[in-house]
Amino acid sequence: MEALNIKSTNDTPQIILNKDNNQFEISGKSLPEDVNTFYEPVFEWFDKYFQNPNPKTILVFNLDYLNTASSKSLLSLFLVLENAVTAGHKVEVVWQYLVDDEDMFDVGEEYSEIIKVPFTFVPLEVED
Repeated sequence: MEALNIKSTNDTPQIILNKDNNQFEISGKSLPEDVNTFYEPVFEWFDKYFQNPNPKTILVFNLDYLNTASSKSLLSLFLVLENAVTAGHKVEVVWQYLVDDEDMFDVGEEYSEIIKVPFTFVPLEVED
């Protein structure tokens, strides 16, 4: 399956979805002008991926900021992950956040309370 690599910009996150390397990551800021158009390839990729997924899928989030529209798109993405879990696939979310960024921790915590997908929270030290 072809990997999906989207480079980050000032307003969009980096997205790496690579089945062969078992690497699934969304990182950076998410405030795209047209959130539906931006995340559409991600949904399409996961639709294909979950037809024949790896034995375990760990999706890593390391977001600095996301706007309300992005938050709704990520919730839709989490629902895709939840459906995969319901179908019997092993899926986990790793939610990375800067140790002093309570807002991003709270966002992840809210998702974890809504979605029936295992979450692991990983605080990261602030870089100098």
